Amino acid sequence: MLYLVSTPIGNLGDISERAKQVLATVDLVACEDTRTSGQLFSLLGIRVAATVPYHEHNADSMRPKLIEKLKHGVTIALVSDAGTPLISDPGYKLVRDCYENHIPVTTVPGANAVLSALQLSGLPSNAFYFAGFLPPKSAGRKKVLTSLKALPATLIIYETPNRLKAMLSDISDVLGNRTMAVVRELTKKFEEVRRGSVRELSDYYAENGEPKGELVLVIEGATEQISDWTDEQVDALIRETLATKTPRDTAESVSQITGISKKEIYKRVIANHV
Repeated sequence: MLYLVSTPIGNLGDISERAKQVLATVDLVACEDTRTSGQLFSLLGIRVAATVPYHEHNADSMRPKLIEKLKHGVTIALVSDAGTPLISDPGYKLVRDCYENHIPVTTVPGANAVLSALQLSGLPSNAFYFAGFLPPKSAGRKKVLTSLKALPATLIIYETPNRLKAMLSDISDVLGNRTMAVVRELTKKFEEVRRGSVRELSDYYAENGEPKGELVLVIEGATEQISDWTDEQVDALIRETLATKTPRDTAESVSQITGISKKEIYKRVIANHV
């Protein structure tokens, strides 16, 4: 049998008793990085029989070997460096090959950065889309973001600190000034959730420098409040309409034209009226 075992994403206390039992009893543990996992097992006091590397660079050559072992009765646990395996790693191909070879697979659930960040973001969680890491270059990122622009679901993206500034700029250009959260160092001592509009967060990190640690970006999905109108265009329309209408009538009129909610427009009407 193949066991898909979740490990902590930061706090060591998040390992489950079942996960520790499985790791201690299987014949082999396939690790994204055997050194990283070895240190984790040592900290947790888990003695494993043997480990073998299984990652994106050796997966194609290692997968047939693991399947052969499983066919001959070897029990194997698959772990990633942290969190739930198969999230942004090649584990799904091993699961697929197991099914093709009639090898049973089960999961040992646990910590997960995607779901933890979604919980902490304060954004809708009834529908969400995980995009993993986006391409490293702006053109590639914008292409992916454009494909997600109309998706009525909260968007979740992994990012590195040194690319955050460029990522926020691309998000602003493609998705507009949506509400979002930058979640970092989940379950660790310096865990932080910073919420705001895309531009507010861009300004914050421009002033305070790039954050440290692992980042998860959680972004508002497409809603009736998101339109192709820029802030400058909306404010110009508000000022023009205010010249002949009351603030409330202006909010209703501009809302109908732009597709942005009347509540949001009214806030901006008051700001412009003052």
